[in-house]
Amino acid sequence: MVAKTAGFCFGVDRAVKIVYNELDIRNNVVTLGPLIHNGKFVADLESRGCRAVSLEEVRADNTVVIRSHGVAKDVFDRLAEIGCTVVDATCPFVERIHKKAAENSAEGRTVLIAGDPAHPEVQGIKGHCSGECYVFDGCEELESLVKSGVLAEKKLAILSQTTYNKKKWDECCELAARLLPQAKIYHTICSATAERQAEAAELAQKADVMVIVGGRLSSNTHKLKAVCEGYCPTYLIEGADELKGIDFSSAKIIGISAGASTPAYIIKEVVRTMSEIINNEEEFNFEEALEASLKPIHIGKRVQGTVLSVNSNEVYVDLGTKQQGIIPAAELSDDPGVKPEDVVKVGDVVDLIVLKPNDQEGIVTLSKKRVDAAVGFEKIMAAKEEGTVLTGVVTNVIKGGVLVSCFGVKVFIPASHAAPKRDFDLNSLLRQQVEFKIIEVTENKQRAVGSIKEVAKAQKAAAQISFFENTKVGDTVTGEVKSITDYGVFVDLGGVDGLVRRADLSWNRFKHPSEIVSVGDKIEVTIKDIDPETKKVALTYKKDSENPWEIFRANFEQGQVIKATVVSITSFGAFAQIINGVDGLIHISQIANKRVDNVADILKVGDEVEVKITEIDPEKKRISLSMRALLPEEEDEAVYDTEEAEAEESEETEGSEE
Repeated sequence: MVAKTAGFCFGVDRAVKIVYNELDIRNNVVTLGPLIHNGKFVADLESRGCRAVSLEEVRADNTVVIRSHGVAKDVFDRLAEIGCTVVDATCPFVERIHKKAAENSAEGRTVLIAGDPAHPEVQGIKGHCSGECYVFDGCEELESLVKSGVLAEKKLAILSQTTYNKKKWDECCELAARLLPQAKIYHTICSATAERQAEAAELAQKADVMVIVGGRLSSNTHKLKAVCEGYCPTYLIEGADELKGIDFSSAKIIGISAGASTPAYIIKEVVRTMSEIINNEEEFNFEEALEASLKPIHIGKRVQGTVLSVNSNEVYVDLGTKQQGIIPAAELSDDPGVKPEDVVKVGDVVDLIVLKPNDQEGIVTLSKKRVDAAVGFEKIMAAKEEGTVLTGVVTNVIKGGVLVSCFGVKVFIPASHAAPKRDFDLNSLLRQQVEFKIIEVTENKQRAVGSIKEVAKAQKAAAQISFFENTKVGDTVTGEVKSITDYGVFVDLGGVDGLVRRADLSWNRFKHPSEIVSVGDKIEVTIKDIDPETKKVALTYKKDSENPWEIFRANFEQGQVIKATVVSITSFGAFAQIINGVDGLIHISQIANKRVDNVADILKVGDEVEVKITEIDPEKKRISLSMRALLPEEEDEAVYDTEEAEAEESEETEGSEE
């Protein structure tokens, strides 16, 4: 009898899928410590090029997967310093504990953690506590903590490791209620762990022998063994090769369960090997075999079948009955692009649902994907309950939204929850991996509605908090040009929008901001002003090192003779560009050594002229140029009186900036 809950839990299954996905798209993938406590599985990962490493071994070019146990906050900080790519596969149930630990610690509570102090999950939980925290393993250690006086008159919060023994936890809660009535108690044992332990205990009470399959370093596997051995002889094995040393000859009922980190293929191998051992020891019972072969098959019945052969169109399975089972390729997987040989292989034992029995032909049409969807829908409901962020692939764009495949379930995401902005083309999401939350579940119809926007909104809110906490005036940041207006440019800084006004875009002249940047450009800007209350951020795109005035001051001086290009003509003179962004004025009185009535008679825009810098005003950033100073004086010619000319210039240029 194999426990239904045996094998990968939701968190481990998620972490394993994440690692295999990363191995498909990246190189240098490593896990921070063994992904799961199962030597055979870790060896398989290593054969695929994914090593388990310590923090000290991580390099900047690694993609580091955080295992489902989670890690302390300072580990994330250290990984950020190293500069590697981080993929967080922490179990959502563990993340929930991290959040509770951090919140209570921040509120001044001393956090008590029920669990194994050496377990990586417990170490990770401790690492999210900013204040006092203590670990205890059972009532005796909790009582010792109370008697030591370290908890006296303190606000307390008590929580547990997700895989903690349910019976021990209940006993600890009763003790805490008597000795620490002021404490907040959070029931954080994973529901899958509790169910696994309860089912194992129920199975052990019926069985003559229990076999627990899992890694010897796995905490939850050892707890399963502890739960079962109170009822019958219990053996912990890591694989089928360890079955040979166990005597099953006197056992009528053998129960099998497995830890949360035990892959399905190892469980199947154990079941298959055990069947071979027992079949070799027992005589074949024809009547029982005949009765089993005549089991009724009806539409909707859930059955198990062993894969006999696989081809591109269908899979043949042995149901242990007189009928031949067939799974059409379309009923194997929710992904229409997947090949049958990628889903199952010969010898696999798979759960199936009967679609259509045909007794005349002796064929039963079956579906695997509908079983997967039913199991997946349970995970979808759990995700709705926990508020978990899920990952899926957009498989269809339909009227009103998109369909996302997750755990074999098609989740509908309305356009209003899928599109980041109006007029967004939903087809651009097709075949893309997206993150979303479940916002609605109709259990009786097996329907789920999700939202991509909810995740984006939460990520934006978190990014905003982080930005205003960690960013200050003078910081240089990178953003994406979001929109362009006449008065400036809006830049997305990652959850926060900043404005670069026209005057802060460029040192050079321009007619419109679109001449400087385009929507979608990645640009580096400097924080000019920041207001956390109004959430307004002022930016500058101009670089001090590119300030034309500073470049001019470094390379030119009064009295220097230079060449300049006429850029505009006025009634009182001409403006000539010395360098890009810096113009000087050639006053009408300084154009020639004779009287000039019309500047345009002598100069035109585009002329390159030789001039002398006669005056530099750093405060007003004005430069006076003279062509006349480079010409010989003609005493017979009348010229402007300088004071009169300057007064005329002042009247004509009042309120303008040169």
